[in-house]
Amino acid sequence: MTDNSSASPRRVLVTGATGYLGGRLAPRLLDTGYTVRVLARNPDKLDGVPWAADVEIARGDLGDRDSLKKAFVDVDVVYYLVHSMGSPGDSDFAKTERESAENVAAVAAEAGVSRIVYLGGLHPETGELSEHLESRAEVGRILIESPVPTFVLQAGVVIGSGSASFEMIRHLTNRLPVMTTPRWVHNKIQPIAVRDILHYLIGAAEAELPVSRTFDVGGPDVMEYGEMMNTYADVAGLRKRQMLVLPVLTPRLAGHWIGLVTPIPRGLAMPLIESLQFDAVASESDIDSVVDLPEDGLTSFRESVRLALRNIDEGESETTWSDAVSAPSDPLPSDPDWAGEVVYTDVRSVYLGSGPDEIRKRLRDAVESGGLKGWRIDDDGSSNTVRLVSTSALPGKAWMLYRASSAGGGTRLEQCTDFFPRGLAGRVFWYGSLPARKVLLGRTLQAVMAHVDRA
Repeated sequence: MTDNSSASPRRVLVTGATGYLGGRLAPRLLDTGYTVRVLARNPDKLDGVPWAADVEIARGDLGDRDSLKKAFVDVDVVYYLVHSMGSPGDSDFAKTERESAENVAAVAAEAGVSRIVYLGGLHPETGELSEHLESRAEVGRILIESPVPTFVLQAGVVIGSGSASFEMIRHLTNRLPVMTTPRWVHNKIQPIAVRDILHYLIGAAEAELPVSRTFDVGGPDVMEYGEMMNTYADVAGLRKRQMLVLPVLTPRLAGHWIGLVTPIPRGLAMPLIESLQFDAVASESDIDSVVDLPEDGLTSFRESVRLALRNIDEGESETTWSDAVSAPSDPLPSDPDWAGEVVYTDVRSVYLGSGPDEIRKRLRDAVESGGLKGWRIDDDGSSNTVRLVSTSALPGKAWMLYRASSAGGGTRLEQCTDFFPRGLAGRVFWYGSLPARKVLLGRTLQAVMAHVDRA
């Protein structure tokens, strides 16, 4: 089984540290005791990341062998987590992927790297594959055939906020109560939680590896793609989605359609859709013989979705790079703009003559005694802010936050309302209630301000 003991911390290099998995893997490798170096084409994207000061940052590109030679010096394990799929301006991502893999294999062998860990995709063992899946499989073959021992993990849909596959499920299910789908909606999928794929990635660094090879990994659930969307709907509090299967809806047409109804770029949606033409189920479980299962076992799909939607349940519309307190399934600021749940926000403020310390003393009492109908306090009173949650029957969830800050010799009292819409009804409600909402939220702030003044 896995043996992570060593005389001194080993140095690992994470490629794609500003990407979805790389940004979540690097801090967890640090927690495990590794010395971590990250490779980034644009290191500026790591500015402000709490763990950036604890890693070595190397500027480089998988297409530039000279930059790789510098980055691979004294490295024991290289994590290959870069994919060109959907990259702007890359009309031939398969060629880019092939050349990148050849560069990594050659430079790693020259630098004396002891292991490469690559994350590929689950795919059928026989038959024609999509260009995207074939490209990922080819990268795995190039690395396995290199002189460097290579541990290839093959996973299907990764469930967590920010994952392109999960975001497609999220946006389609949230926006479309009824949807037309290709036949792949009945294909079998074995999703895996982001926390579990990170567990396997970390274990792969030290696991026994007599020969370079692939290992299939997946969560405990095997289901149809349509079933995944309806399970998501159930966890998110939405009605069951109705699906009309159209045999004539080709992957290319479906990719254009998803580009129209969701914020996912068409260049990324297209290869994802093409890959869904095939079942993505683990064909073997050899990983169990070399990497222990997570302490609490593998995460079910339902629990994975619940964790990915955790910020909605807690009313958090803003995230930070605070990996010491966040879960792998939480969104990160480095995730693309189209990732994450839709949040509608209303912010308004007033200015008061007293200082902020005095205002803060009065604020909680003002909210508690202000008779704000339809709201109740939703914090423990330990901070300088006051947060409330709506108790009204809404097609979504709503929170309201009050904060007082210094401004021009007085105090700026701010009221911030966040609304997480539930499905299409929530979006219609937010825009349809605009006139009444402006009046009601304005009156709410005036009521709080009046109580603060009287106090």
